[in-house]
Amino acid sequence: AINHGITSSFLDKIHEATKQFFSLPKDEKRKYSREANNIEGYGNDIIFSDHQILDWTDRLILMGSPEDQRKFTFWPDNPTDFRDILLKYTMELSLITEVILKAMAKSLNLEDNCFLEQMGERSTMFARFNLYPPCPRPDLVLGLKPHADGSAITFVLQDKEVEGLRFLKGNQWIRVPVIPQALLINIGDQAEIMSNGIFKSPVHRVVTNSERERISVAVFSSPDSDKEIEPIGRLVNDSRPRPYKKVKNYVDTYFQYNQQGKRPIDAVRY
Repeated sequence: AINHGITSSFLDKIHEATKQFFSLPKDEKRKYSREANNIEGYGNDIIFSDHQILDWTDRLILMGSPEDQRKFTFWPDNPTDFRDILLKYTMELSLITEVILKAMAKSLNLEDNCFLEQMGERSTMFARFNLYPPCPRPDLVLGLKPHADGSAITFVLQDKEVEGLRFLKGNQWIRVPVIPQALLINIGDQAEIMSNGIFKSPVHRVVTNSERERISVAVFSSPDSDKEIEPIGRLVNDSRPRPYKKVKNYVDTYFQYNQQGKRPIDAVRY
């Protein structure tokens, strides 16, 4: 998406703040290390299994909303404007989320707010700041293993120069070009469930680069974890029966299945 209302200068600030954080000394970054069995904070994958494939990436994951769920102990003090940037970015993306979910509903001839109502009053927004360092064997290692997102909608601010994102279409991996100042907007599993499978949550991965590091910022917009979601009733009929169960707190299911290399959405099928 272009013409999304977020200025180029502000997107540059997000890139720069991300780069500055990952450039800090290791001891400084470790102040924000995630706790065991918690995704928030600085670090790598949670280990669920001895056979788990790990990603070639450093990451910082922070909850941007709801407001009372923010854990500022994990929010970097350096760079000094990091917190203000993330708060503003979260607010901007909340507005875009509403526009997109209404447009998705309209495209299916549904009431404007039907997806928004399932998101709930306390929908969540997680930001994940990614650094993919240069990798000596990009033919053997992935920055991010194949997966589909567990969100309703994901916003990706790509690196301004280095490509790496690939989407699976049929049996082919399709590269995603770098488009300056654009946001890549991706459907997640929870939108697939709510739309009764009409909107698909695509499988994607990140490849590594032997020479250059790559930075990206992904923000995941999801329903309130206490709210049950299900396919919209008007989208269920004889030609499109309902394949998904009612589900609450899908994100928990998502992380357990994803780290085992399974499609989490398969866990909520009939």
